[in-house]
Amino acid sequence: MISASEFRNGATIEVDGDIFVVIDFQHVKPGKGAAFVRTKLKNMVSGGIVERTFRPTEKMAKAHIDRKDLQYLYKDGDLYYFMDNESYEQTAVNASDIGDSLKYVKENEMVKILSHNGNIFGIEPPTFVVLEITETEPGFKGDTATGATKPAVVETGAGISVPLFLGIGDKVKIDTRTGEYLGRV
Repeated sequence: MISASEFRNGATIEVDGDIFVVIDFQHVKPGKGAAFVRTKLKNMVSGGIVERTFRPTEKMAKAHIDRKDLQYLYKDGDLYYFMDNESYEQTAVNASDIGDSLKYVKENEMVKILSHNGNIFGIEPPTFVVLEITETEPGFKGDTATGATKPAVVETGAGISVPLFLGIGDKVKIDTRTGEYLGRV
């Protein structure tokens, strides 16, 4: 159990049967009335963010999130398959539990599987990936405006914005959290 006065950024708690991570917290002591803790919580399953206030003495269960490194193997219909490289045990995860988290991940790459009480609820892809551009418009001479970008599709099928000088076959580094182009490799 953890009390609201012990909240820290990144702490995981269980509230009303849902798992939340504390994004932001603030201890407030108004001139009149009792003190309280104002928080911003992110739902680990749905990704939604809620603001909530707690009394400092209010206690809730601390949620233990298991993070396990697994190798992404392949997708078959609505199931994604992962393998533990130590035991070679395969795990199938439903597409609805993953969402867009594998948008920039190629087969055979390592990812972190997030679970709570044995129930898988999410995937953490590597922070940065290197992918090859498979589709994009050619850049034309004179298209040199500062910061100009064009749409491109990478080998996983995801769309990103890249500078005008890049073409098909170029490898680019991408931040998987934002989908942002970071540089040419």
